Amino acid sequence: MQSKKPAEMILIALLFTLLADHGLEAAIKGKVTTIAGQPGLSGNADGIGSSARFNVPCALSTDGANLYIADANNHTIRKLELLNGRVTTIAGLAGSPGSADGIGESARFKMPWGIAFYKGNLYIADSGNKTIRKLVLSTREVSTIAGSPGNYGTLDGIGREARFGALLGLATDGLDLYAADTPFNTIRKIDLVSYAVTTIAGIAGSSGTIDGQGSQALFNKPCGLAIYGRSLYIADSGNYTIRKMDITTSKVTTLAGQAGASGDVDGKGLAARFGSSPANMITTDGKYLYVSDGHNRTIRKIALATAEVSTVAGASGMKGSTDGVGKNALFGVGPSGITIANGMLFVADGQNHTIRRIE
Repeated sequence: MQSKKPAEMILIALLFTLLADHGLEAAIKGKVTTIAGQPGLSGNADGIGSSARFNVPCALSTDGANLYIADANNHTIRKLELLNGRVTTIAGLAGSPGSADGIGESARFKMPWGIAFYKGNLYIADSGNKTIRKLVLSTREVSTIAGSPGNYGTLDGIGREARFGALLGLATDGLDLYAADTPFNTIRKIDLVSYAVTTIAGIAGSSGTIDGQGSQALFNKPCGLAIYGRSLYIADSGNYTIRKMDITTSKVTTLAGQAGASGDVDGKGLAARFGSSPANMITTDGKYLYVSDGHNRTIRKIALATAEVSTVAGASGMKGSTDGVGKNALFGVGPSGITIANGMLFVADGQNHTIRRIE
């Protein structure tokens, strides 16, 4: 066979680049690699790869070039450069919980959990303070945009007039921020211009598993959130299900799992089963929804077109920190934060104090 000419090779390379740019890159096969932190060693050290230390990293977001990490027990926000594995602390001071607006290490957080990136800004669910914070990445300036530090409640209002419970999941479409108010079993919306907070689904203090519109829907400890188009996906952890909400109408339906029936079963829609604390966090590329099934210590995948659920990596019930492919890979108790960048998944393996990559 005649070898291809250099010009042909260049065209082929460009074609593959264009395909990747349009989301047609190779599917995630389940190969797991630890890219930062040292399994079982908690701490607070900036550095490259295994020289970095975390203390229960719990949520991730990305701008495509960097991962942003809510390092919960260090009360800090960290950045991991995907090109070289370098980890730096960009806001907060390790070991110093509090609630102070300011620049970089002069800011204070208390158990930051959910995190969402949009156009140069990070939005942070500061769960211990019951507030939503904004971090401008170019200046590292932190401000409080909704909620009042330490004031627990479920009040809608503008900015600091609003009250939250323990906020966990966050997602944004650039116009609004969506927050899972886990103890109150509601989904809240924060307007990113006026910072007006409204409750758009669920009834505060009422748990259940009813599909319906707005306040007719009921949740049980909603946690992770992910958004694509006009759909908001919700990890309804206490119900062991994944729910879907139409952002325009606030209509809630159940996508996968059976309320009240925990387990570890791949299958279609309601036939699938998740662990007793499923999906601390979720993420989507528009074709699949990826779920960190914390209790089962696995990463699951849901095809959005068919609601077919399959296991990508991890072995159900097996605890560890082993790199490998599929079931040969092991995670700690409750892998939580999960995001997708450049056709790969990234997982905050909280109890192992590491960041893992799945390709």
